[in-house]
Amino acid sequence: MKVCIYGAGAIGGHLGVCLAETGVDVTLIARGPHLEAMRRDGLRLITAEGERTVPVRCTDDPRQVGPQDYVIITLKTHAVAGIVDAIRPLLGKQTAVVTAMNGIPFWYFFRHGGPWDGRQLATVDPDGHQWAAIGPERAIGCVVWTSGEVVAPGVVRHEHGNRMPLGEPDGSRSERGLALSKAMTAAGLKAPLRPKIRQEIWMKLWGNLSFNPVSVLTQSTLVTLATSPHTRATIRTMMEEARSVGATLGIEFAVDVDERMKMAAEVGAHRTSMLQDLDLGRPMEIDAVVAAVSEIGAMVGVPTPTVDMVLGLTRQRAIEAGCYR
Repeated sequence: MKVCIYGAGAIGGHLGVCLAETGVDVTLIARGPHLEAMRRDGLRLITAEGERTVPVRCTDDPRQVGPQDYVIITLKTHAVAGIVDAIRPLLGKQTAVVTAMNGIPFWYFFRHGGPWDGRQLATVDPDGHQWAAIGPERAIGCVVWTSGEVVAPGVVRHEHGNRMPLGEPDGSRSERGLALSKAMTAAGLKAPLRPKIRQEIWMKLWGNLSFNPVSVLTQSTLVTLATSPHTRATIRTMMEEARSVGATLGIEFAVDVDERMKMAAEVGAHRTSMLQDLDLGRPMEIDAVVAAVSEIGAMVGVPTPTVDMVLGLTRQRAIEAGCYR
């Protein structure tokens, strides 16, 4: 099995080490000092159990890699548009592209069924470039329930979580999906092939679309956001609006708002990925995580006034910080 992980940051680096240690032919696409450190010393992974360093094949030029069985994209969602053309040399006739990212993926309405089947979202794929160049038929969904950080060039710290469920857009138990699930499970990850991957997408999105932007506006950690009376009410309302949008699309939420907020609080004093991006002056995942819910709400006729308000404030905060294009 040949797997290329496009984006060797905290998630991609952790996944790459786990797969490589089980004998999967893995290539990491990275750049800058992180790439140079991995080339020179290998990739060091720090976990609660200890640390280990694994030699990895890595490059910044996909043309050196050739067609793969799977391309797993672990970039931030807003970065994908910029690598669509670069990814082409990795794509053979049967290559699957796994979207291991936050937010609504570009393929979301592919084989969705119903009145919105085939719909493309302007907030996620503004010019339809991903849909046309990658192709939704290649897509396998993946929801990342892990967190970590690149603490130095060539060094990734895994903080918690190892769930990365997979799913085909049409819910089928495909050979390609089962093979990847088996490989990731052998690597120590919880990666079942789910028949309803959109349910998993919304469960993760439910927290990200509310906690992440409010964290940017308040500088607060997850436990504070989930428990403080100054933030809890706003987050609750955003989640209720999003639940109404998801329900219109047939999404069944496995837990209620209080339980989902409790899940966030239990993570503790964690700074969300969006807040970390603000701290580092990096572009934020505002569109696929927050604006997409607003766009879908308008599409299905469900008002999202609180989501819209927080979206506008977060965009302005990001613009002022140079973190939003």
